[in-house]
Amino acid sequence: MSQPLKDKVALVAGATRGAGRGIAVELGAAGATVYVTGRSTRARRSEYDRPETIEDTADLVTEAGGRGIAVPTDHLDPAQVRTLVDRIADEQGGLDVLVNDVWGGEKLFAWDSPVWEHDLDKGLRLLRLAVETHAITSHHALPLLLRNPGGLVVEMTDGTADYNSVNYRTSFFYDLAKTSVLRMAFSLGHELGPRGATAVALTPGWLRSEMMLDAFEVREDNWRDAVARVPHFAISETPRYVGRAVAALAADPDLARWNGESLSSGQLAQVYGFTDLDGSRPDAWRYLVEVQDAGKPADTAGYR
Repeated sequence: MSQPLKDKVALVAGATRGAGRGIAVELGAAGATVYVTGRSTRARRSEYDRPETIEDTADLVTEAGGRGIAVPTDHLDPAQVRTLVDRIADEQGGLDVLVNDVWGGEKLFAWDSPVWEHDLDKGLRLLRLAVETHAITSHHALPLLLRNPGGLVVEMTDGTADYNSVNYRTSFFYDLAKTSVLRMAFSLGHELGPRGATAVALTPGWLRSEMMLDAFEVREDNWRDAVARVPHFAISETPRYVGRAVAALAADPDLARWNGESLSSGQLAQVYGFTDLDGSRPDAWRYLVEVQDAGKPADTAGYR
């Protein structure tokens, strides 16, 4: 099996579950050493109170062919992030890929709730988790990433720049968080590009995360049972799909062509030729615009 990222070092911040776990595993499958961080460990759960842990993610990375290293880290604590980066520097001497995937906001936002009705403490907490964590992590990790040319920074968000610029996303706080991350990638592109590194924003499509599957009362092996109730769920994708997008970017010798851009898993699948685990190539954001938002009946023909 080809391992184009053998001898490469990655940090996936927020790798406990969802997209972060999928990205970490696919980087491992490509041969990378992957530091996986988060607050949910086998010894202690975060406020999510879910069973997924960073140790489980690290084991999956190793099983996939890489080397997974779990490091409990609260990315809101600059001292913890600094200690994490110092450890990577001591153990590896450099960093090739940084994925800022910390989110933590599922239980903090209210759908279609205007700012004056939204719980203020939850909204501000959401912004801290979704935006401040990324800034803290980049501040401490980027000097290490810049030691060697060709580094990649991936800012994970929800929605492309084009889509989010004209669509209200769920609530004031959610909208602000996801758009801020898009702008982070744009700004980092300007700062990293002249220094030999690349920054991008990346969004999955409708993600079949552990929490989404639970919400629809299905498992990955029978997820299509939910389509009867939510027909557009047929366009959904596994977390490994966006993981393959990150792995493809990291292995691209012409990576700099994407610097500062907003990208999606479906878009990159068309460029790099990777597929989701079932062999399909869902293009969720094109589907969303052309089918779901257009009010057409659910039909994924031509979109996966």
